[in-house]
Amino acid sequence: MTSGKARSAANPRKRLAILGSTGSIGRQTLEVARAFPSRLKVEALAGGENKELLLEQLAEFRPALVASLVPLGEGELAHPCLWLSLEEMTTHPDVDLVVVATAGKAGLAPTLAALRAGKEVALANKEVLVMAGEIVMAQAQAQDVTIRPIDSEHSALWQCLEGQRGEVARLILTASGGALRDLSPEQMEEVTPAQALRHPTWSMGRKVTIDSATLMNKGMELIEAHWLFGVPLERIGVVLHPQSMVHSMVEFADGSILAQMSPPDMRLPIQYALSYPERWENPSLPRLPDQATLDFRPVPPGRYPCLELAREAALLGGTCPAVLCAADEVAVERFLAGGLAFTDIPQLIAAALGRHRRVGHPSLKQILAADAWSRRQAQAWSPRGDS
Repeated sequence: MTSGKARSAANPRKRLAILGSTGSIGRQTLEVARAFPSRLKVEALAGGENKELLLEQLAEFRPALVASLVPLGEGELAHPCLWLSLEEMTTHPDVDLVVVATAGKAGLAPTLAALRAGKEVALANKEVLVMAGEIVMAQAQAQDVTIRPIDSEHSALWQCLEGQRGEVARLILTASGGALRDLSPEQMEEVTPAQALRHPTWSMGRKVTIDSATLMNKGMELIEAHWLFGVPLERIGVVLHPQSMVHSMVEFADGSILAQMSPPDMRLPIQYALSYPERWENPSLPRLPDQATLDFRPVPPGRYPCLELAREAALLGGTCPAVLCAADEVAVERFLAGGLAFTDIPQLIAAALGRHRRVGHPSLKQILAADAWSRRQAQAWSPRGDS
């Protein structure tokens, strides 16, 4: 199979496969592709359950390769295309760069397939590295493939570390604190899904927005940063930064700190992942105001138990992070459906972790088994303790 790098030399347009094209990150990735038609070609689209939107995307970008969670009739398509599985799509010779924007464990198998095929991967899916960071990074290193992070925090760290030779003392992730950061503990007991979904600075998908309110997203990002940059967990911290303009910081051994700043707009880290190592001018992207106030606060102890659970799972390692991810996914689904209180989310996750028999250095099969076990536990869990 011809490598993506060799094909790109003959074809100046980078050929993209976008997994999760109908989700928030997928839609914004297509906005970036739309802005650079001479540089980017949408070769493959994999959509979720939003059939109408996927059909619109197919009609506009006319990709040669398609995957969909919902069936599409031949008469609904505006052009002929090849239907493939996600793994077949990510390894196809006509794809140079795979954007993994799916949610949950659905991104794991296609990411590994893309890496085995030597494809560049732009990763927006947190669970891929949280569940199987050891396996994923080993595969990337074996194929000499760079994983390009799309999360704004990891993109910021990537940019701050680029070209640096100094020893890293700390990685510092910033967190907005989510929609509920100013509520009292008593008010947290009565939080509704609508309240938790009102993020003050970012526009994101429902799952990620709830994870932002619990700070589980930041806990997962700790684990991702550990695998992406090889920094020990004890040297990765979190600070609250309500303005969401500084996306992460790197402190070096001499005490110097580099920070990456930009408006809270996911198109910026997406574009950097697609354009790397270049930086493309895009007039549609926002700029920072001439004047801005930047606040940084410590995370209040005990305020965000999900963050503490994520760090605990990361330190335990093995299959524990996979259990954490699966339990959180089910807990968020149950909360959004009205079946759990917001404050039940960390209790459910703690119960799953407490019952789990950890497997160290697990195989992919053992990781997926832990995921399935955790989901069953999370579905059966009751706030009354009778699960």
